[in-house]
Amino acid sequence: MRTFDLTPLYRSAIGFDRLAQLLEQRADAQPSYPPYNIELVSEDKYRIVMALAGFDRSEVEIVAERDTLHVTGRKQKDDTQRTYLHRGIAARDFEQRFQLANHVKVTTASFDNGMLTIELVREVPEALKPRKIAIGGGDAIGSGENVQALEQRQAA
Repeated sequence: MRTFDLTPLYRSAIGFDRLAQLLEQRADAQPSYPPYNIELVSEDKYRIVMALAGFDRSEVEIVAERDTLHVTGRKQKDDTQRTYLHRGIAARDFEQRFQLANHVKVTTASFDNGMLTIELVREVPEALKPRKIAIGGGDAIGSGENVQALEQRQAA
């Protein structure tokens, strides 16, 4: 088996912080059914597109729980006796799990022409966003007047 150096992905992953680790684990641990794409739509928006040929909307379930997204497909049993000359469409039950980065939320999901599209967005709370701290000068560094002046300047 070939080994790939995924170090550059660790530096540039935005949103899916553990993407490279998951790719390494998934390469051996899980089958690639159903096929899917993960797209970076914009800086804080992502899209997962899964090809679900043979599935109906009612047979697919999406559950977002904490930092995990579960996509499950349960094919309804068809009692019709069929003789296949070639069977290339799997249409078998599946369960796919995606590990989501911190503050990534599922916004919408749609199913059209056998393609399941899941939209995600990264929403960092204001309290966790970086903020610029003004640096005061002079001898009154710790005085209440200096702190009030800094707060007024930041509010303006």
